Amino acid sequence: MKILELKDVETQLGGTTLLRDISFSLDKSSIAALVGHNGAGKSTMIKTILGELEKANGEIIINEAATLDNNFLTYKKQISYLPEEPILLSELTVMQHFQLYATSYGVDEVTLKEKTKTYTTGFEVADKLNEYPESLSKGMRQKVQTICALLPETPLLLIDEPFMGLDVYAMDYLEDLIKEKARNGTAILLTTHQLGRVKNLADTYIMLQHGEILDQGPIENLKTIRRRTYDE
Repeated sequence: MKILELKDVETQLGGTTLLRDISFSLDKSSIAALVGHNGAGKSTMIKTILGELEKANGEIIINEAATLDNNFLTYKKQISYLPEEPILLSELTVMQHFQLYATSYGVDEVTLKEKTKTYTTGFEVADKLNEYPESLSKGMRQKVQTICALLPETPLLLIDEPFMGLDVYAMDYLEDLIKEKARNGTAILLTTHQLGRVKNLADTYIMLQHGEILDQGPIENLKTIRRRTYDE
């Protein structure tokens, strides 16, 4: 089953084309790595799928039904998103952030309690539940944002540079959680510069260059494609 499908998507900003002729799909339980040099269009792709950047042409479909054009609320509720930089509210404690996300996605109290205990223990932030973002280090804020993104069970999980700011232990733990999400049916699209880690995580890759898909395929082919691209 296709969870995410892009058909001939084009994104423009201020008259400049940022993405051109983007077409690919993600199946249930798949993990795809979105790779490319800085400025290749990876974050633009994520923001376009989220609807933060308006596409100029093409179609984006989730669960073979909901689209950005005809059912925006249903569409958005099927996506969980982990941004590269934490987006936390200064007036909410760590626990209140978790409660906000749980309420937004309809996560029941029992599930919230179980997941919060598991994730805060795993990321070593269990003693930070009553603290506010400004009192946390950048790494701690990233862990809080990561937990927020993992709380809901959505068909699609978008992750932008998930390992930035995390210590090695937290990176390993997050990698395990991403794999677990995929095993449970979630389709995952992630961007990362840590290609060594992504080759042990993703099933497929999509390589962007100058806002276009340069190549895509099984993750085991990524090293060959990358060497050819960057040496040219």
